[in-house]
Amino acid sequence: MQKTLYLIRHGQSTVNAARAANGVDPMHFDSPLSPLGHEQVAQAREAVAALQVELVVTSPLTRAIQTAIGLFGGRRVPMVVEALPHERCGWSCDVGRQPHELQATFPELSFDHLERVWWYAEGADANGIAREPDDRVDARRAAFLAWLAERQERHIAVVGHSMFFRGWVGRLLSHCEVHRVHVDAAGRLDPPPLPPTDIVKP
Repeated sequence: MQKTLYLIRHGQSTVNAARAANGVDPMHFDSPLSPLGHEQVAQAREAVAALQVELVVTSPLTRAIQTAIGLFGGRRVPMVVEALPHERCGWSCDVGRQPHELQATFPELSFDHLERVWWYAEGADANGIAREPDDRVDARRAAFLAWLAERQERHIAVVGHSMFFRGWVGRLLSHCEVHRVHVDAAGRLDPPPLPPTDIVKP
């Protein structure tokens, strides 16, 4: 059974804003949405309302959860938190929070199925930031497609991140951009993953 996925990048975060200004990591761990990010979510909500989704899946990073709630909150559609589509670790914003901390911030969602450290943390530097290898991110993408293929829902919104989605769509999505793809019964992406067409600074 083919599924339709709506890939949605989160709104601008405080780290996105700082990097746009000076290119420096401000050390905002699990950074939330910036004021502009909240505006982007509010503006996108009307367009997203036209999507007939049966399930919303969000990364456990705060900026993604805030975006998912801002876009779909109040609708009669289930929302689940899944760690597989978290962002590729490399900046402070990609270091997550433990489930009990997230639960305190977002009591309407469930986090008890997450590992205590669900983000990539191997070989973290003195600031607690690890650099996730490409093959690990590729493995997460494949595992997430398999996870989606096993779901009963046919129309699914996934609220996530630019580098994770880039491996599928070949470019960085804009904040709150919606990109539609399909997944077949075997967990294969249709159209197939595209090679990157942009240049991303390390």
